[in-house]
Amino acid sequence: MNKQEIAARLIESHRNFTDCIDALSESEFMFAPAGKWTAGQQLKHVARSVAPLAKALALPKFVPHLLFGKAKRLSTDYDSLVENYQGKLAAGGKASGKYIPPEIGFAERVDLKNKLTSDVADLTERIGKFSETQLDEYVLPHPLLGDLTIREMLYFTIYHVGHHHRATLKNLGK
Repeated sequence: MNKQEIAARLIESHRNFTDCIDALSESEFMFAPAGKWTAGQQLKHVARSVAPLAKALALPKFVPHLLFGKAKRLSTDYDSLVENYQGKLAAGGKASGKYIPPEIGFAERVDLKNKLTSDVADLTERIGKFSETQLDEYVLPHPLLGDLTIREMLYFTIYHVGHHHRATLKNLGK
């Protein structure tokens, strides 16, 4: 995918997720099967995942380069990135640290949705300051997948919101 396609998919996938969250009743928003996250926690987790990426892409390009270096390999394609992530999950990988969401009240839904939508808009705008080549040169750390190129991190972000959208629907039996 080129950067315009990535930006469009980021917007579409996050809008689909937030539209789903908006359509939930309070009882649906607050429901979770044993050991699973509520829809509110899914929303908070996705928001906590997008915000640092949007901030990282706002930094001068030399900062990630100094902190994390440059890619020592070519970017993988979307399907390979997804397969790798699914493999990590199947091996027991899961969210940790700041990515584990607290309980989220129904009253927080609108503010969280608006923050996520704003962060996605910032993220997609910031993609424009990178060339196609630079998306494959700069790396950022992912807590489960290790160093990813910016392109791979964007692929992950597209898949990740869909993963949590599907989990939300599955938890609600939809």
